Amino acid sequence: MKIVDAEAYICHFPLREPFHPSWIPGLPSHANSAVILRLMTDEGIDGVCSGVAFAGEWKGFPELIKVFLVGRDPFSVEDFVQVLRSAKVIGFRAWFVEIALWDIIGKATGQPVYRLLGGARDRVKAYASTGELRDPETRARDAVRLVEEGFRAIKLRIRYDDIRRDLAVVEAVRVAVGDEVEIMVDANQAWLIHGFGPYPKWDLKRAMTVARELEKLGVAWLEEPLRMRDYEGLATLRRFTTVPISGGELNDDLDDFRELINRGCYDIIQPDVTFAGGILAGRKLAAMAEAAHIIYNPHTWTNGLGLAANLQLMGAIPNCTHCEYPYDPPGWTPEGRDAMLTEPIRIDGEGYVNIPSRPGLGVEVDWEKVRAHGERVL
Repeated sequence: MKIVDAEAYICHFPLREPFHPSWIPGLPSHANSAVILRLMTDEGIDGVCSGVAFAGEWKGFPELIKVFLVGRDPFSVEDFVQVLRSAKVIGFRAWFVEIALWDIIGKATGQPVYRLLGGARDRVKAYASTGELRDPETRARDAVRLVEEGFRAIKLRIRYDDIRRDLAVVEAVRVAVGDEVEIMVDANQAWLIHGFGPYPKWDLKRAMTVARELEKLGVAWLEEPLRMRDYEGLATLRRFTTVPISGGELNDDLDDFRELINRGCYDIIQPDVTFAGGILAGRKLAAMAEAAHIIYNPHTWTNGLGLAANLQLMGAIPNCTHCEYPYDPPGWTPEGRDAMLTEPIRIDGEGYVNIPSRPGLGVEVDWEKVRAHGERVL
């Protein structure tokens, strides 16, 4: 089998209402923007993948990567990973392209990717991953509604200037949902986007103070409390508190996670296969984490294709406990998040996400929507 052609679109799928992500204060999102790539083979099997876009920054890249793709055997994943490492050197962090190869491999073998890579489970417990900063009363009402919808775990953003405001949100949600619902909190301190609005910058002492208070509230984990390569600070914080420390969504490739694991920075690592090496690297990172008794719960806040790709890895590995399910209506909903798919990915009645079981990534792209909301760039 050989790859014979490719096409790519930069898409902006409109959201129902503006979404105000806590990690980019002052810059609301009006669309779910993505670059969507399709690879075609000489056997009539296509593979798809998607990366996050903001504007037109991916223009030109699909044509460049096509030079390396056409004529290649899609089963030669390890070889192509070296190509993507080369792309990173010249400024393109395009690990998501590797995912399309696995989509082809799964379809060619008639299996979902997770079964090819280990088949550890066919569903995983979802946590509703909220993304906006909201006052305690509003967030408590949101949490009750999420529990009514079937979620048994909820992640909150804590990124106010005043620690007391952060803790008030967590306290209000804990009172509203009780002790049976898991609560995770995300400080979004690993990588900071400057230029649109003010935001707090945590140091180790602030992280320690917050962690002590979160211990009293029975929080499942504290995510990204310090910078992504503050190895010493993260390791110190982890030793200091009983709250599990998590992170790693934008750390990159095997050597980066080797440092995080060997230095004892995290109880839970969260590499996203679209950001950190692709699915094959994700499987390797899961093994590294398993050997160190570390959980691997991937970051998934990209779009429906990114969520599907990470779900395939979750289904393959033994040390995954939760699926991040990005959901914060009215702005961020399954319909907007998964706008490029024929059907949104949803939770079941017990609060789990079923791993898509059709061959490849297990999901189907709605090409009419892609063409309607996208500009073809290849």
